[in-house]
Amino acid sequence: MKSLKSIAFLVLFSTLTFFCRADEGMWLPQLLQQLNEKQMKALGMKISASDIYSINKSSLKDAIVSFGGFCTAEVISDKGLLLTNHHCGFDAIQNHSTLDHNYIRDGFWAKNNAEEMPNPGLFATFIVRIDEVTKEAMAGVTADMDDRARQSQIDKNIAALRSSVKKETYQDVLVRPFFDGNKYYAFVTETYKDVRLVGAPPSSIGNFGKDTDNWSWPRHTGDFSMFRIYAGPDGKPAEFSPNNVPYKPKRSLSISLDGTAKNDFTMVFGFPGRTMEYLPSVAVEQIVTMNDPAKIAIRDKALVIMDDAMRKDEGIKIQYASKYAGVQNAYKKWQGEVLGINRTKAIDKKKAYEAEFQKRVDAAPKWKTQYGNLLNEINTAYAQYVYDEYNADVDKRLFASLMEMYYTSGTNMLQSEELKKLVEKGDNNYSKIADKLYGNTDLDDAKKTMEALEKDPKSLLQKYKEDDVNKLLASINTSYNQQTGSAIGAVQARINTLQRQYMQAQMEVFAEKKFYPDANSTLRVAYGKVAGYQPRDGVEYDYYTYLDGVMEKYKPGDYEFDVPQKLRDLYKAKDYGQYGSGGRLPVCFIATNHTTGGNSGSPVLDAYGNLVGLNFDRVWEGTMSDLNYDPSICRNIMVDIRYVLFIIDKFAGATNLIKEM
Repeated sequence: MKSLKSIAFLVLFSTLTFFCRADEGMWLPQLLQQLNEKQMKALGMKISASDIYSINKSSLKDAIVSFGGFCTAEVISDKGLLLTNHHCGFDAIQNHSTLDHNYIRDGFWAKNNAEEMPNPGLFATFIVRIDEVTKEAMAGVTADMDDRARQSQIDKNIAALRSSVKKETYQDVLVRPFFDGNKYYAFVTETYKDVRLVGAPPSSIGNFGKDTDNWSWPRHTGDFSMFRIYAGPDGKPAEFSPNNVPYKPKRSLSISLDGTAKNDFTMVFGFPGRTMEYLPSVAVEQIVTMNDPAKIAIRDKALVIMDDAMRKDEGIKIQYASKYAGVQNAYKKWQGEVLGINRTKAIDKKKAYEAEFQKRVDAAPKWKTQYGNLLNEINTAYAQYVYDEYNADVDKRLFASLMEMYYTSGTNMLQSEELKKLVEKGDNNYSKIADKLYGNTDLDDAKKTMEALEKDPKSLLQKYKEDDVNKLLASINTSYNQQTGSAIGAVQARINTLQRQYMQAQMEVFAEKKFYPDANSTLRVAYGKVAGYQPRDGVEYDYYTYLDGVMEKYKPGDYEFDVPQKLRDLYKAKDYGQYGSGGRLPVCFIATNHTTGGNSGSPVLDAYGNLVGLNFDRVWEGTMSDLNYDPSICRNIMVDIRYVLFIIDKFAGATNLIKEM
C-alpha cells in the first residue's frame, strides 16, 4: 500500500509541475503587472512592470524591434544603432560580400554613416501598443459554425478592426490569434524600411564553432552584428533615400559591464517565432517518432553534398553559406528535440496531465458534456493523420541524392507517372537522371535567365512551362494532391478545431494555472536565472565560458575553429581592458529563460533592465522546449555584452561605435 501511495504521489507531482515552473513562459508584456510582476521581483527583478511596458511613458519595449520579421534586435544608442546576432544579419553580410570584399571571412566595420550599407527588404518594426480585441474579433461567431464559416467571420471582423483602431497614418495594425484562436490581440506598429549594415565580426568570431558547436554548450561564439535604422528627415518611417537621417529612438538600452553571477535574475525581450506547448501527448509522440526522424534523414543527405562542395571552393562557400546554415540549424535542432523529449519523459508527463484533465472533466457534469470525449477525438484524428544562392553543380547533386532517397523509401505518395518514367529511362541511376535534367535547362543560369526576363518575358514563361524540371515538379505536386493532399487537409482542419477546443478546455479546467500563449512572432518577455545544468549522468556544466576556451578549441586554418591572429595576440597579451573580469575575458553564459527561434538577437537584461548579453541559441538537450519546457535541462545561450564590446573596441578598433553607445 505504501508503494502505491508513493507512485500516486509521483504521478501527481509530475502533473503539478505544469503549474509551478518559475522559469517557464513567453509572456505578453502588457500583462506582466497582472500575471508576473510579483514572481519576477521574487526572483530578483528591481524594476517595475511599467518600466518594461507602458503606453504612457517610454519603456524598455520602445528599444526592441522585430528585425526583418525573423529575429529580434535592440536599439543601443540615441542615433538608432541596432544590435542583433551575426546569424540574423548574415544574409545582409553575405549579399554585400564578394571574393574581393569577403565580409563573411574578414568582417566589416563602417567608420562613419557614409560607409554604412543599405539592405533592400530589411526592416525594423517597433510595437507602439497592444490591445485585447477578442470580443470584437469574435463578434457574430456562433458555436454551430463550421471552421470555414467561423474563420470567414473572424477575418471580416479583423478587417474592420484594422481600419477602426486609432493610429497615426505611418503606423500599421496587426491582429493576431492567441491560445489557438481563443483570444485576439491588436498590435499597433511602426516599421522602418531603411536599415543599414554598420558592423560585423569575421565569421571566425561571429560563427566560431559553426556546425559542431551549434545548439551546444559550452559555447564560445561572438554571435553579433550591428545595423542602423534610418528615418525620413521628419523622423518618420521612410523608404531608402540618401536624404534619410539616423533614427532618434524613444528609448535605447543602457549597457552594464558588471556581468552576471549564478542565480542572478535575467530577462529576455523579443519576438519568439513558434512553440506548441499545449499539444496533446499523441501529437508530441508523432513528432518525435515520425516527423522529426524523417526530416533529419532528408537533411543529412543534403548537408553532406553542400559541405563537400563548400570546403573545396570559396565561391561556392559564399553562395551556399546561408542556405547550408539554415538546413544544418534545423537538422541539429530536431535531433536535440527528440533527445530532450525522451530524456525528460515529456510524453509520460503529458499523459499524466491528460489523466488529471479527464478526471476533473468527468467530475463536473457541464465539463463532461462539453469535453468528456475530447481527448478520444483528438487521438482518433491523429491516428487518421498518420495515414541567387545557387550553384548548378551542387544543386544537381542535391537533386540526385534526395530523389534517390525518396524514390527508394517505400512510399508512393510523390511517385507520379512522370517520375517513374524518368527513373526507368535513367536505369535507376540518379546522377545520370540529374545530368539529363540539368543539362537540358538554362534556368539554372541566373545571368541568362535575367537577360531573357528583360528581353522577352513571354518566351521565358513558355520555356519555364516546357522545362523538364518544372514538369517533374508539377507532376509530383499533382500526384500528391490527388492521392493524399485533400485527405490530409481535411484531417488537419479537424485537428485544428480540436486543438482550439482543447486549449479552451485546459484554461477552464485548470483555472489555477497561469497560461502563457504559444509563441507566434509577437513581442514577449521570458525571465529566469543564470544557472548551469547536468545534461547527463556524471556531467555538470558551469554557466560561463571564457576566451581561454576559444583558444583551447583553436585549430589553425580550420573551417570551424580558426581564430584571427589579432584575437590570439590580444589573448596572449591579456589585453582585455575594462571588459575583463578577474584576469579573464567572459564570452558566453546560460540561463533558464524560455526562448525559441525569433528570440535570436534578443537583449538579455539584468534585474535593473540593463543590457548584459545577447541571446543567440539554446543547449542541444533543451531544444524540446518548443514542445515541453523542463527547467532541469532547458537553457538559453547568450554572448556576454563585454565580449561584444571587446571585439568592437579592442579587436576591430571601431571606437566610433563604442563612443556612440
